[in-house]
Amino acid sequence: MYETILLPTDGSDHAATVAAHAIDVAATRDATLHVLSVVDDRAFLVLDDNRVKQVRDDLEATAREAVDEAATRAADRGVETTTAVDTGNPAECIVDYAASEPVDLIVMGTSGDEYERNVVGSVSQRVVREAPVPVTTVGPDV
Repeated sequence: MYETILLPTDGSDHAATVAAHAIDVAATRDATLHVLSVVDDRAFLVLDDNRVKQVRDDLEATAREAVDEAATRAADRGVETTTAVDTGNPAECIVDYAASEPVDLIVMGTSGDEYERNVVGSVSQRVVREAPVPVTTVGPDV
C-alpha cells in the first residue's frame, strides 16, 4: 500500500519523533523514504537586502543537516532514502513534492499550537487539506 513515504522535516526537536514514526512505517512496509526540508523564503521579506544571502545560506545548511540526519537514521534501519531541500512556502512545496513524486503517504509533525483553534499547525493543516495522498500527523506529545 505504501511504497514511497514523504517525511517533511525542519530539524526541530520534535522532528526526531516524527522521523521515528516515518522510518518505522517505511521499514515495516519496505518503502522508500523521501526526506524533504523547505527553506521558508517568506522570512526574507523583512530582511535588509545585504543580509538575505547569509540568512539563506544558514537556513539551507540547517535544512541539509535536517535531511541528512533523518536519512542517516533511516539507513540505520535499512530504509532506502532520497533527500531534497527546497525553497519557498513550506506547505506549497510539500504538496507540490507529493504531487510530482510517486509519494503514497506523507508523515509530518504538527506543533499543536493553539489547539483550541487549530487541530494541527498551519503548515500541517494546509498539507492535510491539499495533499494528493493521505497524511499522518504526529503531535508534539507523542
